[in-house]
Amino acid sequence: MDKTKTGHAPTHKIGAVSSLSGVPTPTLRIWEVRYGTFTPHKTDGNHRLYTDDDVLKASLLKRLTEQGHAISGISSLSSMELNHLLQLQQSSLDLKSSQHKRNSTVSLAIVGLTLAARIESKKFTLGFIDQAIRITDIFKDLQLAQEAHFDQPVEILLIKINSLDAVSKVQIQNLVSTSKALQTIVLYSFAQEHIITSLKHDGLIVKRDLITDADLAELINSRLMIDTTKKAFKTTEGAMIPPRKYSDATLMKVAGISSNTLCECPRHVAEIITLLAGFELYSHECLNKSSKDAQLHAHLSSISGSARALFESALEMIAEHEHIELLIEKHANP
Repeated sequence: MDKTKTGHAPTHKIGAVSSLSGVPTPTLRIWEVRYGTFTPHKTDGNHRLYTDDDVLKASLLKRLTEQGHAISGISSLSSMELNHLLQLQQSSLDLKSSQHKRNSTVSLAIVGLTLAARIESKKFTLGFIDQAIRITDIFKDLQLAQEAHFDQPVEILLIKINSLDAVSKVQIQNLVSTSKALQTIVLYSFAQEHIITSLKHDGLIVKRDLITDADLAELINSRLMIDTTKKAFKTTEGAMIPPRKYSDATLMKVAGISSNTLCECPRHVAEIITLLAGFELYSHECLNKSSKDAQLHAHLSSISGSARALFESALEMIAEHEHIELLIEKHANP
């Protein structure tokens, strides 16, 4: 699988590469001159410019050299080869210490090389006390990610995108489907509000890329906690908590329809579903300061999701009785 492509426009000065990767500037220069690790583009003013892939490579090299690898032996490896080596070594370390520190491994697929570099940093991984991070796939952009074949479902899909528009929305939805991601987090720089709302209705976490490493690590932890709780929290029919069937617009339409019954069941049930869905999403998106917070929000999200699913079934019974047409929309689990 070709997950990482080089050749995209170099935009980072060496100071930025140092800041993002944690590798001191003098070390980067030594790696470049002595080992040919990087081939920066030189501007007319003789300034070096590095690519996103260079940032990722520097981050990986830093972690591997800290773990005892000689730079001379790994400097010529690609980013994906370095990542594979790091994951193999990390898996070995986790296996040895599993009884003392690690309970499980979190598999991540990442779209965006600078985001991958951020996740690969040792500082970020410290946010996962009880879980090891295993980055299975790294993609330069959504286009390359869509062309990939996923051997196994992705636990966490992390996407960094500059401009979130209608085209990228469709690309993200397709990627979520093909990767079978259990949870998806989208970080954006610029976006239209209705696109954000639509993706949130699809069950994705959509955040402005101002989030700190600590908050991002906690967000990933809480998403996993919610997913684990939902697997154990079944509906009365014994199935997994299903995704939303009806949008707020559909529910508002139902609430405004005159009923032939003496009560106002269609309106009340539609309003209850809207409130439950809102609280389900609210609990799902809450940042947590501790594992107890994450467990509480996961439980609240599961309870409200289960109740919402039951009331959707009730709404369908009412709609059939009242001959109300319901527009079912495909949404992913929050």
